[in-house]
Amino acid sequence: MPSKKDIKFAVIMSVATTFIVTLVLVGINVGFTEAFLFSWLKNWSIAAFIVCLSILFIAPLIRKMTHKE
Repeated sequence: MPSKKDIKFAVIMSVATTFIVTLVLVGINVGFTEAFLFSWLKNWSIAAFIVCLSILFIAPLIRKMTHKE
């Protein structure tokens, strides 16, 4: 089970990274039109949720793989 520290890290990291990625991709694909804000917020919320869960469950596996000697 992830600790509170791990959950906090996953939330902050997912919000920060998906903010940048979705902003750029929606800007490229939709353009900075009237539909931009709604489309970006919708995609950002979905992406942040998925990435947060991914960080929580994939990070321990990657940590184990990278800390092997």
